[in-house]
Amino acid sequence: MAYLLGVDTGGTYTDAVVLDEGTDTVVASAKALTSRPDLTLGVSAAIDAAIADAGIDPSQIAMVSLSTTLATNALVEGQGGRVALVFIGFDPAELGRAGLSDALRGDPVIAMAGGHSHAGGEIAPLDLGALAKAVRDLDTGITGFAVAASFATRNAAHEEAARDLIRDMTGKPVTCSHELSSALGGPKRALTAVLNARLIGMIDGLISACEDHLARIGVDARLMVVRGDGALVSAAVAREKPIETILSGPAASIAGACWLTGERNALVSDIGGTTTDVCLLQDGRPKIDPQGARVGPYRTMVEAVAMRTTGLGGDSEVHVVDGLDGGLWLGPRRLMPISLAARDHPLLVHDVLDRCLANGVPPADGGQFAMPLFTVVPTGLDPREETVAKRLFAGPARVSEAAVTRVEYPALLRLVARGFVMIAGVTPSDASHVLGRVDAWDTQAAIKAMTLFGRRRKGSGDRLATGPQQMAQMVIDQLTHQTVDCLLQAAFAEDGWSQPDAVAAHPLTLAGMNRHSGVVQVDVRLGVPVIGLGASASAYYGAVGNRLNTRMVLPAHAGVANAIGAVVGQVAMHAHGTVTSPGAGIFMVHLPSGVQQFATADDALSALEAALHIKAAESARDAGVADARFTTVRDIKQVDVAGQSMFIEATVKVTAQGRPRIAIG
Repeated sequence: MAYLLGVDTGGTYTDAVVLDEGTDTVVASAKALTSRPDLTLGVSAAIDAAIADAGIDPSQIAMVSLSTTLATNALVEGQGGRVALVFIGFDPAELGRAGLSDALRGDPVIAMAGGHSHAGGEIAPLDLGALAKAVRDLDTGITGFAVAASFATRNAAHEEAARDLIRDMTGKPVTCSHELSSALGGPKRALTAVLNARLIGMIDGLISACEDHLARIGVDARLMVVRGDGALVSAAVAREKPIETILSGPAASIAGACWLTGERNALVSDIGGTTTDVCLLQDGRPKIDPQGARVGPYRTMVEAVAMRTTGLGGDSEVHVVDGLDGGLWLGPRRLMPISLAARDHPLLVHDVLDRCLANGVPPADGGQFAMPLFTVVPTGLDPREETVAKRLFAGPARVSEAAVTRVEYPALLRLVARGFVMIAGVTPSDASHVLGRVDAWDTQAAIKAMTLFGRRRKGSGDRLATGPQQMAQMVIDQLTHQTVDCLLQAAFAEDGWSQPDAVAAHPLTLAGMNRHSGVVQVDVRLGVPVIGLGASASAYYGAVGNRLNTRMVLPAHAGVANAIGAVVGQVAMHAHGTVTSPGAGIFMVHLPSGVQQFATADDALSALEAALHIKAAESARDAGVADARFTTVRDIKQVDVAGQSMFIEATVKVTAQGRPRIAIG
């Protein structure tokens, strides 16, 4: 009998689920806190608990599949390694396009002459000597490189030469833009390559943690990873292209939602610790975003489900809005809940909270804590960052004691952005503890922290709340409000409204949500049910369904839907190519092996499809698919000139799809 093991690593929890492949049923599931910086601890705990609960021998596991929100969370929160961009053949002004300069966050750029034309011809030679000098001059804190050259999708020679030189010199990972997308649009390709390079260390660490533990306990099975479009890829592909795991967790949750509920048409809303992910399910399938995955402020060139990701989760930071009313806002930064910090460090957390409460005045640092995620002081820090890091090397500290001067606080935030430190503070998870909806960590610490937060002042001078229960309910109500707004925006966007955010906030929409009844009657409701997923969905989503006047579906195993979705998907390997026509009777096929010329469009397209078919088939075989199904999509651009059709360009996509072999070894 074969069993399938699904693992999902999120910002707060790592989930594991065991499915019986023969009966298609959930045998066991388990959760463990995601451990940082060593992800092995959380992965191991979840896997071991699920296998023990299933009562099976690890050798009976026939396939393991992994999904994760780590890549998504990192981009939403602005985290990841330091990268250097090699920018070949572009005007420096193009760094300001597609959000590229924002994504770089001050990381170095090596701008060089070179690149190719639309037809694949070299515009200027690439000076490898100058590139080598520039690489040597970089500081040691660089963790990876992104290489983007002009029209590299027409001729990748300069990107490949730069990649080979950098790998030989540094031994560090290098991402070429043409390896991630066959589309034009250099700055957007460069953005995608930068984000990929930033994520490589994180995703490699997760895959290694999973592989190492599976080997230790005797699981001899293929490890697959969920891609952002819901398909499965091999661990090797995910290591090389971690950007493709953007929205991996949400994509797996869609598959899990279908499997758990049988619903064919619904909005799926998956709340995690960091984000809420919303996707429309139509006829049992999610849509693929034709413009590429969008996460936070970034639009990438990665194919993924059409998902709206918002920085709103159970561990979102709680902010007080300026103004007389002093309302709240949640996110986008994720904090460690105070109740969790107190579970692990009770003496520190309770002592600080007790002193703050006795003082009567809310402290300047909000009673927050800096939690180091490193076991050795990181390298490549500036002097202020190093000072703060050395202070935290002894262990967690109150924020005001970790950053003792005003100029050190930005250094602390930079350590947070790079994933070296996490801030602990008040979150919706703490509010749930106060209201008795959750009892996982230290409820008394949550009550103290919520009491302290409620003493903050509105613009009117009044306190936010009179007690911890009132403050906690305000936080939960705000989470409901922002979740409803997120779902409304997604619904209006699917219906084709040009400004879904404005429509969702329109007074008539709000009146309809309130079922206004007077001379004018207004009623607004969702036309499809909402499937609520996530460990905390049952604690929050009942009120969301009531507010949206729709049916709320909260399935059994909703808390491990991502892990379930990870093992019910299929492999889908894509191969892309282009045919261009620089002149009459000349048709150029742009292949990874080089450019080939043909006399007719039909010959060029046939040659391209044959090459892509071979490439997709090889990728599918490497991923474990023995009997793949193939689909081919042509997109031919032509114009009419003097009554005759003129070929401009064609793109071809060949997909090899199928289930990976369920076999040991």
